[in-house]
Amino acid sequence: MGFTKAFAVALAALGGGIGIGLLGAKAAEATGRNPGAATPILVISIILAALIEGIFILSAFAVPFN
Repeated sequence: MGFTKAFAVALAALGGGIGIGLLGAKAAEATGRNPGAATPILVISIILAALIEGIFILSAFAVPFN
């Protein structure tokens, strides 16, 4: 069968989910270590989560299904 396009999109979704999960875990860890920096950490986390989701959306639409 081989490597299908749907499988590529599924891998991109899995990678995005894992990436956002790791981002949330590390943001919580950083906030626990330095509570005074919670606002900048939150801002950076939101921006990075949006970029991770954007990469998945681009990969989902870049793969044409025939």
